Amino acid sequence: MKTARKLAILAAFPIVLGGCVSGGEYARKEAGFAIVADRTASATAKQTVWIQNRQQAQALSAQVKILLARGTSLDVETAVQIALLNNKGLQAAYADVGDRAADAWQATMLLNPTVSIGTTGIGAPGLEAFRAIEGAITANLLALLTKNRDVAIADTRFRQAQLDAAVTTLRLAADTRRAWIGAVAAWERAGQLQRAQAAADAASELAEKLGETGAMTKGAQAREHVFVAELAGEAAKARLTARLAKEELSRLMGLWGSDLEYRVPNSLPALPKAAARRDAIEAEALRNRIDLQVARLELEATARSYGLTDATRYVTDLEILTGAEVEREIEDGRKRTETTGLAELEFTIPIFDTGKARMRKAELAYMRAANQLAEKAVNVRSEARSAYEAYRSSYDIARHYRDRVVPLRTKVEEESLLTYNGMITNTFELLADSREKINSMLLSVDAKRDFWLAEAGLGPAVYGGGSAATAAETEAAATSGNSGGH
Repeated sequence: MKTARKLAILAAFPIVLGGCVSGGEYARKEAGFAIVADRTASATAKQTVWIQNRQQAQALSAQVKILLARGTSLDVETAVQIALLNNKGLQAAYADVGDRAADAWQATMLLNPTVSIGTTGIGAPGLEAFRAIEGAITANLLALLTKNRDVAIADTRFRQAQLDAAVTTLRLAADTRRAWIGAVAAWERAGQLQRAQAAADAASELAEKLGETGAMTKGAQAREHVFVAELAGEAAKARLTARLAKEELSRLMGLWGSDLEYRVPNSLPALPKAAARRDAIEAEALRNRIDLQVARLELEATARSYGLTDATRYVTDLEILTGAEVEREIEDGRKRTETTGLAELEFTIPIFDTGKARMRKAELAYMRAANQLAEKAVNVRSEARSAYEAYRSSYDIARHYRDRVVPLRTKVEEESLLTYNGMITNTFELLADSREKINSMLLSVDAKRDFWLAEAGLGPAVYGGGSAATAAETEAAATSGNSGGH
């Protein structure tokens, strides 16, 4: 009779015990975040933090409260800093970096071998409790041979996630800056309408008194009264827009509860003395745009995946099994033991699937990534040119309203008042001139808002984080209520 035992011998498969590749940077708790912080700091000059525990969260919450309490109103730079520290969606984006780091860390590890154990002949008469115990260890040899390619792909995806997080950070900073500009502009517009309403109320009272004396017809009086009523509606609408705008700014900064008591200035900063020259903005954008670098990494990752597909075109599964067979015989009361090594190789024969379809998909993926990168480069150039054109044109328009339109309207109103007092100009002309001045003041506020929105679009055009908008687009966005609060 015979007793057979198949035992796994790890020494027969030294490649399995060759050790594992070090996880390095991937194993760190804040893996890759230093790159994100450095890239965004160079573009925004602001601090950003990846919150990892309760203590960090509490410390940042206290820092946010200090920033909110600084000064009587919230300036744009402080608003951006609060958003980068307190926005929870940004923290979720940073978690994606950690997820990719974990994937890269996993790729550096060797695959666990598969262990199989079986028994036969249990309870057979005349034998020692069992007839045989069979055991084996199986490892995927192809995975070991392609490990370096897998690690390279995972590393590329990790670096891509870093840049994606940086783009998300820049986008939040740009959105917060635009929201602050819109908020302040909304309250400045509301203030102008409130002052205009006071003047219109006085004009309405004057019209009523003139009507009592017979110097103004009922139709003319009605025109003045309806103007006051319409102006009151516009002022109420402007206050609502400003309050809703504040909510937008608060959302971006991640504020709630008592933190909502912050205030913003009542007017935008004055125009600079001169517009900045950015003649090389296209070259700056091509050199610094992070989203363009993400597209380059996508092409690199696709190329590496294409190489892996090519390497595994014919053989997609290659496994090696190692072990030993220990055979023991009992004859004439004596035991005899014999040990035999065991090795098996298992792979798929590419009879039906020769890998052509997978290679075609890999080729198409590479061409897609290459064309997307080329398109991105063209778009980056165009966005940079558009951003600078909007900036220069908006500055000229805002300065025109400030230096020409508003002073002329003020002069017309003053002259009308002088001639009215001298009994030269009638009441109708005086009231009409006052209404025209109100309209010019509102247009001047809108022009100044458009300039600062265009100025805020220069950063995203150069570094990424949002596409530049034309002056018409920024005006439409701002008038639709995309602003902050008071």
